[in-house]
Amino acid sequence: MASALRSSSIAARRAGFCRAAGPRALSTASTASASTSQASTSAPTSRPRVIFSGIQPTGIPHLGNYLGALRNWVDLQNASRDTSDELYFSIVGYHAITMPQNPSRLRTERSEMMATLLAIGLDPQRCTIFHQDHVAEHTELAWILNCLTSFGKLHRMTTWKAKLATARNVSDTTEVDDKDLSLGLFAYPVLQAADILLYKATHVPVGEDQIQHLELSRDLADVYNRRFKRTFPLPAHIITPTKRVLSLRDPTSKMSKSAPDANSRILLTDTPEEVRRKVRKAVTDAEVQLGYAPEQRPGVSNLLAILAALKSQTNAVGTVGMEHAGPEEWAERLNQEIRESGASSGQHLKATLTDAVVETLRPIQTELERLRKDPGFLTEMEQLGKQKAQSVARRTMSQVRKSIGLE
Repeated sequence: MASALRSSSIAARRAGFCRAAGPRALSTASTASASTSQASTSAPTSRPRVIFSGIQPTGIPHLGNYLGALRNWVDLQNASRDTSDELYFSIVGYHAITMPQNPSRLRTERSEMMATLLAIGLDPQRCTIFHQDHVAEHTELAWILNCLTSFGKLHRMTTWKAKLATARNVSDTTEVDDKDLSLGLFAYPVLQAADILLYKATHVPVGEDQIQHLELSRDLADVYNRRFKRTFPLPAHIITPTKRVLSLRDPTSKMSKSAPDANSRILLTDTPEEVRRKVRKAVTDAEVQLGYAPEQRPGVSNLLAILAALKSQTNAVGTVGMEHAGPEEWAERLNQEIRESGASSGQHLKATLTDAVVETLRPIQTELERLRKDPGFLTEMEQLGKQKAQSVARRTMSQVRKSIGLE
């Protein structure tokens, strides 16, 4: 009886995810369509796509993570409603431990990230959401690909230098060397390639700063296919529609979980007052008029870009006709309001942005709080994702072992 009740509860919750995703599908389908149209033609678009992406569990996701990646995952899910596309979204714990982590905190953060992915609107019935470390085939394929990857190719990758620079709190990667470089961090682009190829992904949503890693995945797939047997498609990129979200305090740098200044980022769990305080401290300038000019006015341009990205998904009162407006159009709109009200440009921009952020985060935070109170349900979703991912990963690795002579 308890099992039956539990199954009924889970079914109801799953249905709730589908209902929650429904209205958003109407407002975001155009965004997903626009982003997927930028995909490389390397993979055939007439066939069902296999889409893979991952996120590290460390730290609470911030607005940059949401606009740059997570919201796009929901868009892709909703856009695939009437297709046979397969979507895999992984919480990549093995990538997290390439840098030192507190074990108890990491354990908590893994669960929190699963809850966050569900809270933003991902539906376990329409995509596979899983922990990378629940599927042993990731590391098995990574070792095989390591054996096909030259040291020189990995040494030319830039991410390990950037990670070490961030850990040392220096801005210039030329200030770091490889004396503290672990093998795991050095080779983690190969693990990333294994993550993608294990599910025979045809498309990967990436930011512009991740294209280098996707190119490695394509190179390794090509090397493997030529040396052994054609097994892996060459994954194409889907550039996310929102460009990099920059730090509120240093708009020349990307918004980051690890930046020492907590006011540089807005977390998905920030209260309205915390959002208001952080936006108030954001860097702008003293110009009377607003204008989108990233090189000349990086602070104002960053806030305008965030506002445009947030408003593109809403049908809020006062935004009719602005659903697809870019930062330039929002600058014009706000300048008109400033002329009519006499407010200062910086204050009006920050007030408008604060309202948009709070409006966006409110439903996510409500759902996240509900999920936190049901750890049993989160465990059920973790097991569901594990089973779905394992079934595909095991088929792939059976083919790989046979083709390289290990079976």
